[in-house]
Amino acid sequence: MSTEITTDVVVIGAGPCGLFAAFELGLLDVKCHFIDILDRPGGQCAELYPEKPIYDIPGFPVVTGQQLTDNLMAQIAPFSPEFHFSRMVNTLEKQADGSFKLTTDADETFHCKVVVIAAGGGSFQPKRPPVDGIEAYENKSVFYAVRKMDDFRDQDVVIVGGGDSALDWTLSLQPIVRTLTLVHRRDAFKAAPASVNKMKDMVAEGKINFQLGQIARIDGEDGQLNHVHLTTEAGDLSIPATRLLPFFGLTMKLGPVADWGLELNDNTIVVDTEKFETSVPGVFAIGDINWYPGKLKLILSGFHEAALMAQAAKKIISPDERVVFQYTTSSTKLQKKLGVV
Repeated sequence: MSTEITTDVVVIGAGPCGLFAAFELGLLDVKCHFIDILDRPGGQCAELYPEKPIYDIPGFPVVTGQQLTDNLMAQIAPFSPEFHFSRMVNTLEKQADGSFKLTTDADETFHCKVVVIAAGGGSFQPKRPPVDGIEAYENKSVFYAVRKMDDFRDQDVVIVGGGDSALDWTLSLQPIVRTLTLVHRRDAFKAAPASVNKMKDMVAEGKINFQLGQIARIDGEDGQLNHVHLTTEAGDLSIPATRLLPFFGLTMKLGPVADWGLELNDNTIVVDTEKFETSVPGVFAIGDINWYPGKLKLILSGFHEAALMAQAAKKIISPDERVVFQYTTSSTKLQKKLGVV
């Protein structure tokens, strides 16, 4: 069943710049919804280098990608933005009244007055395993994200990967599946240590299976899996499977954004430097996805862009409202919104 959602602003991308946009919009009483292809906030910071130190965030001599994400989530909590993860925006259409209609691959329709594209270098696309014929099984019994846990209930599930997504879904799905096998090419993981330890405890308890190896081929019929075949040090191994979740990492592509009629410059979106608005009025682009003369692809630049974007967005959303610029250090009104007074 299709879902209809109406809000002031839709932010496409929940990386640092998008998250800070929610703070600037919240100060102006603007409500927003996030759409992100990943299954958690943080964008590249959280997905590609959660433990990697960042040294050029003002006020933080050093902060990891995950710490920055956690701090931004705490900062925007007073404004209660809503998140829609593991989905991609397929279409963006401007309506006769100047508003926008967006659809996602999760059968959702969003109606809003302003769109903010904060998608970093583009949308993350899951890397397809090098398995012949896997396309015929995709979205039937092979999935690259978990949208509905019930799709895996009472199934024989094989999860391939050693990062946070693989470990998180191993732990989350285990209670509802019939069998679960985690496959990784080595006995070392790029995931939170607590998750790894919990997974190993479950293996010891016989609740899940862990297999060292790599996926070689799959068997099934009409898009429905029945076996996953692995290459292991001991030879070929066949595992009964009705669901396969391969987490082979992500690649960056501009994706459907390229078809939205926006002026582009070498796979980035051209914006002005007053409002960071695109060639389509009401559609803004901030962070690494945009381009203007002198552009620097830095998180701190994206924060600046988010602040100016928010002021312009407010004028579109509330054209008859007079907005007085205020400082959080001195405005009791803003401090009340933040819950600090």
